[in-house]
Amino acid sequence: MNGYAAFLKKEMYEFAKTYRLIIMLALSAVFGIANPLVAKLTPEILESLMTDGIVITIPEPTVYDSWQQFFKNATQMGLIVMVILFSGVMSTELTKGTLINLLTKGLSRAAVILSKYTCMVLVWTASIVLSFGLTYGYTLYLFPGEEASNLLFSVFCLWLFGLFLQAVILLSAVITKTGYGCLLITGAAAAACMIADIIPAAHRYNPVSLAADNMALITGAAEPSSLCYAILVSCMFSVIFVLLSLSVFRKKQL
Repeated sequence: MNGYAAFLKKEMYEFAKTYRLIIMLALSAVFGIANPLVAKLTPEILESLMTDGIVITIPEPTVYDSWQQFFKNATQMGLIVMVILFSGVMSTELTKGTLINLLTKGLSRAAVILSKYTCMVLVWTASIVLSFGLTYGYTLYLFPGEEASNLLFSVFCLWLFGLFLQAVILLSAVITKTGYGCLLITGAAAAACMIADIIPAAHRYNPVSLAADNMALITGAAEPSSLCYAILVSCMFSVIFVLLSLSVFRKKQL
């Protein structure tokens, strides 16, 4: 594929130059360190705020509280920041026409789309690995001897949902050519998944299940097999959206 490796290198440089890579990694590091600390210190903070005469029984924090913080921050702040930072993945080059010279010199349109998606995947993967690694290390230190089941599988599901959202971002960016349009379509797609999740029968097929059932997995309330269909649907739609991005971009007038 003409120019894929070179354009991917250029994309990674642009992500670092515009501080998107640094923001994602810095945010992941902060959350990774804070997750177990918040879980450990929250009961003590609440006790210090109690006034005389008020007695509230606060259970001792466990390893599950630490991972609850991890998944809450990753699914709320982490995914939201990722969508915002990546929403302009195509807008600048499409509006300014900077791709025209590269395409006329032999760069294939498929290389542009695939390198951009690969770059987003690499940044998201590095962010998840960093946040998970720090949370895991501090959790072992603060909660020794406690373990959570299906932990790696739960993190994998969250990572896969991020890839699904990135495929939506890419297609939205190619269609709209603007960051605001990309945010609007991606938000609408996420909202549609959440609304569909209200239907119990749709939950097992819904990609949003990958980011919603994490705690159920690590506490044993849900089995990994319950997410098999959601994984298949997420992978299928991710591939479809990337292929649609390729098709739309090939026909797009720059």
